[in-house]
Amino acid sequence: MSKKIGLYIGGRRFDVDVDNEFAKFLELQMESDFKIEGNNEPKLVMQAYVRKVYGLYRQEKKIAEILKKLEE
Repeated sequence: MSKKIGLYIGGRRFDVDVDNEFAKFLELQMESDFKIEGNNEPKLVMQAYVRKVYGLYRQEKKIAEILKKLEE
């Protein structure tokens, strides 16, 4: 089953359909990054994207370090 989640960016509404289980996680993340009840400027969206990608970068770097230690 899926759930529709929407966000206003630059005055336009963007909706995505996601799995119910992921929807709960996504909603919490979106609440911390965006104005859920209002418009979000594109600059804010870009900043949130860069923060998330940086978090992913750090996570992957840490995983690589752990794998290297396990191989030793």
